[in-house]
Amino acid sequence: MRKAFRNTALAALLALAGAAACAAGDHAGGHGHGHGHDAGEAIGRPGNAARATRTVKVDMTDDMRFSPARITVRQGETVRFVVRNAGALKHELVLGTEKELQAHYEAMKKNPEMEHADPNMVTLDAGRSGEIVWQFTRAGRVDFGCLQPGHYDAGMKGAVTVAKTGAK
Repeated sequence: MRKAFRNTALAALLALAGAAACAAGDHAGGHGHGHGHDAGEAIGRPGNAARATRTVKVDMTDDMRFSPARITVRQGETVRFVVRNAGALKHELVLGTEKELQAHYEAMKKNPEMEHADPNMVTLDAGRSGEIVWQFTRAGRVDFGCLQPGHYDAGMKGAVTVAKTGAK
């Protein structure tokens, strides 16, 4: 009985890991459950805190909102996000493409206790603060959201507009 449970649990973990890997694409970074973002990816790459050009404070609340929900940065800029959970529930801020966020959210709904350790995200208990330092290497849009079950569907999402460097 114990061996059968262990084998079933192992099979479920392997299936979940494989599904997350397929959903998120390339996982060269090997962070947490497969959101290793390298320089070639659409959302940028982990930044060096010493090179951060500014700090953006973001609050997360139990009304399922980020404040601010819209942020503008310049291409190439490294930003330190200081994220505060002002609510009573666990919240997180995850940077990604809409497709990545949707895939990760579906995995979170199936396994809400999934742990994270990726540089493009911070998960915070009530009243806690944390940081993400990120370099935005490409012009365009980078989405973010709280992927705790129910939060993303309730509208807990936002976007970073990355303005092209040298645009006139």
